[in-house]
Amino acid sequence: MSTYSTDVVVVGAGPTGLACGIELKRRGVTVVLIDKGCVVNSIYHYPTNMVFFTTPELLEIGDIPMTSLNEKPVRGEALKYYRRVADHYQLDIRQYQHVSHISGDDGAFVTHATDLNGCPLQYASKKVILASGYYDVPNLLDVPGEDLPKVIHYYKEAHPFYNQDVLVVGAKNSAAIAALELHWNGARVTLVHRGEEISSRVKYWIKPNIENRIKSGEIRAFFRSSVNRIDRDSVTLNTPEGEVSFKNDFVFAMTGYRPDTEFLAKHGIQFDAETRRPYTVPDTLESDRKGMYLAGVLVAGMHTNEIFIENGRFHGKIIAEAIASLLK
Repeated sequence: MSTYSTDVVVVGAGPTGLACGIELKRRGVTVVLIDKGCVVNSIYHYPTNMVFFTTPELLEIGDIPMTSLNEKPVRGEALKYYRRVADHYQLDIRQYQHVSHISGDDGAFVTHATDLNGCPLQYASKKVILASGYYDVPNLLDVPGEDLPKVIHYYKEAHPFYNQDVLVVGAKNSAAIAALELHWNGARVTLVHRGEEISSRVKYWIKPNIENRIKSGEIRAFFRSSVNRIDRDSVTLNTPEGEVSFKNDFVFAMTGYRPDTEFLAKHGIQFDAETRRPYTVPDTLESDRKGMYLAGVLVAGMHTNEIFIENGRFHGKIIAEAIASLLK
């Protein structure tokens, strides 16, 4: 078994994890970042043609300017930018390593991981930062048939679904974008949503487009409705008019994602029973497990709509200052 030693281990190499690594290095603290996927793995899994809602400067970390051909950056520009930042700061990033658990205590943690070949690895560190985000755990529909191969929780691109009968579940940004792109690429799209209409939070250049496609009948929509069951070649919905079944080839369950609260709880991190937020010290973001810090969306617990790249990137400086002062 290979064992490495460092001052700090950061679990997660997304924008927030990178920001933590940068701020620690700036203060002379050694750091290793570990991610079960690639650098900024969540952004890599965004839809291929995704346009960010925000402007480039709000995605910047490490005082490295981000450039974009248009007012709002696209996925490919973001991936290139974060690779450039990682290279500039020569961050020690261990990609494709899955962290199974973290043992030990403050000042003597051991992070246990395995690589793609199943080889075990250990990282000894004084402190640990959890910055693993929430994109890896989809919110499930909890209906019969959800485990079928045709059910997909991550939309990437539309081409493979040309001439297929596709159901999109949800009515927020990801669902609206998926429904439109699938329609434009020749899929026969049906959308189902528990609410009354398309979410008011859908990007302003997307919302009228999806609403017009629904109004014209190009995309069929069932509101105030839900999925009852998924079968091999059909789906059944609960609607205000009763059960409705129709032919179906693929289901995109765009119902959002959540932090891996089971992993956090297993490592002694407690949650407020009412808000479902993990306990952290506001000035340092240290959890109630001494020496273990939370960064990015994990700080918000189940309230994943409160922290994004734009504000989560600042957690790196808060945590790095706290750790550096303790390790002097």
